[in-house]
Amino acid sequence: MNLDETSGAFDEVENESVMVTSAEDIEDEDGGQPLVDPQDILDEEGEALEEAFDAAVDLEAIKEHYAETGSLSDLEMDAVADLSVSYLRQILACFGEGDATIDEYESDEGELILDVSEGDLAILIGRHGRTLEALQQLLSSLVNRSLGFHFPVIVDIEGYRERRRKKIRDMAFSAAEKAKRRHTAVSLSPMNAYERRLVHLALRSDDEVTTYSEGEDPDRYVVVCAVNNRE
Repeated sequence: MNLDETSGAFDEVENESVMVTSAEDIEDEDGGQPLVDPQDILDEEGEALEEAFDAAVDLEAIKEHYAETGSLSDLEMDAVADLSVSYLRQILACFGEGDATIDEYESDEGELILDVSEGDLAILIGRHGRTLEALQQLLSSLVNRSLGFHFPVIVDIEGYRERRRKKIRDMAFSAAEKAKRRHTAVSLSPMNAYERRLVHLALRSDDEVTTYSEGEDPDRYVVVCAVNNRE
C-alpha cells in the first residue's frame, strides 16, 4: 500500500460502526480531566486505524524526515491528517457530533489545523474553552502515540481558537505597552499552556519587555514586565 491509498484504508475502518465509549465515560467539563480516557478510544477501531496507518506509510522515514527538517512533505502531511481526522471523528462521536464537518489545513507555523463546524459548537467549546482544550489534549495524545513522535495537531471549533489567538496577541501587545509606559509589571488573566505560549511568542522580539509565567495550573498566568523594572 502506498501513501495515495492511505485515505481508502482509513475510510474502510471508519465504515465499521464501533462504539468508542459510553456516556458514563464523559465527565463534567469543569472537572479538569479529559472528557474521554484515551485508552477508551484506542479500542479495536483505534488499533485498526493505527494498523492502517503503519501499513500505508514508512513511519520511520517520516520520523527521520521530520527530525531533520522540522516539516512534512505534502504526502506525509496528508497521511497524518487522515489519521488525525479519523481519531477526531471518534472523539466527536462521544458528543453525538461524529458527522460534523472537519476542514484541515496547514498553518504558517507548520501546524495541522482541524477546524470543526456544523455541530453543537457550544458543547464542543465548553465554558472558557475547557471542553475544546480537553479535546485538544486527547487528540494530541492519540496522534502522537500512533506517530511515535510529537507533531502539532490543533483542534479548532469554527475558528474559535483563531479568534482567541488574535485576542490573546492583542492582550499581549496591550500589556507590553502598559508595562513600558508605567515601568512596571502587568499580570494577565490565567491561561492554559497553549495560550501562555502565544503571549511569550508574541512579545519575544520586543527588547523592552520580558515575559514569564507564575502560579500553578489551572490558575497559571503570564507576567509582562518592563526590562528596567525586572528584579
